[in-house]
Amino acid sequence: MAAGAPRIFVSHLAGVPVFDPNGDQVGRVRDLVAMLRVGRRPPRLLGLVVEVISRRRIFLPMTRVTGIESGQVITTGVLNVRRFEQRPTERLVLGELLDRRVRLVESGEEVTVLDVAIQQLPARRDWEIDKVFVRKGKGGALRRKGETLTLEWSAVTGFSLEEHGQGAESLLATFEQLRPADLANVLHHLSPKRRAEVAAALDDDRLADVLEELPDDDQVEILGKLKEERAADVLEAMDPDDAADLLSELPEEDKERLLALMRPDDAADVRRLLSYEERTAGGLMTTEPIVLRPDSTVADALARVRQEDLSPALAAQVYVCRPPDETPTGKYLGTVHFQRLLRDPPFALVGSIVDSDLPPLPPAAPLRSVTQHLAAYNMVAAPVVDESGSLLGVVTVDDVLDHLLPDDWRETEFEDPAHG
Repeated sequence: MAAGAPRIFVSHLAGVPVFDPNGDQVGRVRDLVAMLRVGRRPPRLLGLVVEVISRRRIFLPMTRVTGIESGQVITTGVLNVRRFEQRPTERLVLGELLDRRVRLVESGEEVTVLDVAIQQLPARRDWEIDKVFVRKGKGGALRRKGETLTLEWSAVTGFSLEEHGQGAESLLATFEQLRPADLANVLHHLSPKRRAEVAAALDDDRLADVLEELPDDDQVEILGKLKEERAADVLEAMDPDDAADLLSELPEEDKERLLALMRPDDAADVRRLLSYEERTAGGLMTTEPIVLRPDSTVADALARVRQEDLSPALAAQVYVCRPPDETPTGKYLGTVHFQRLLRDPPFALVGSIVDSDLPPLPPAAPLRSVTQHLAAYNMVAAPVVDESGSLLGVVTVDDVLDHLLPDDWRETEFEDPAHG
């Protein structure tokens, strides 16, 4: 970039694609790495943390960045694919500087950092953080109503101090559009302190979705730092099978205490799942499939399938049962697949188009049998039915994959399908 290049606020860089000179995307920006300097000198921007296609996070030095413009970063095309490891003298700009409380040098007033701006130095490839966008007030209503200012870096002090109780609103805003799995990956790479602060700032539903995508150790760590009442609320918001998996990692005393704080209906579902062996159909299943009575119409079924919070696997079919409609249900009659719902008229009754030939799984079926069942019948979900004929839940292919892959699959690279 030439001298006088425009100033860039770092919140605009979160998640932007990174391209090589040929126009091929090599990854996305997940953070920026800066080195604080002595006195009030602006920090030097060392490089970018880029998540490449394999989900590995690598370090891209600013000397290899040839352009930052129009929502994209252009590189020289030379990438070191060694995993990024933060050094003690380095600071993650999005992860550690945003939401920090600092003080104005002139007045000593405390302000909150909402964003920082970077700019390339004239005639060089060096970059610095030269501006800080802050809001006056300590948080809450004052923070929202307080005056905002854009200041020189030298006009504030406090970045070098260890922050306790650092907020997370600005950081979360930069990752607002991320899928739960991608936000979970962001959390996994934050420090334990920062991870706890971000988790505390997420609402219950969003945190529940993210917890389901984290490794077991991270799940236990985050849950353990929440107040027990909130931990119970988050467990209620999780899918019952994921909540059961997480609770099974806790000491018996902690598990029982959290179950006692949950709503009785939610706790009952989780307790039922905990009663099955982990690697069986009963231990893998979710207890919240779409259940319809035989006199329901195709229109009723399609309305249920359209629910936004359903996973694709759960929306692939509906399960027709006698009352009661919640698991464990009355007698299980069969399944109606989504494609069949699209072929039949809206007024048709699901009881008249049910597929009763597909055998259900018993709750004690081992993981190998569950896997073979899904493969043999080309299914993404399979019903689990007890000896009395009641539908207990369904096993979805994503839960099976979780148990077939290595325990650390979320933390390791996977092969890029485009280059496999």
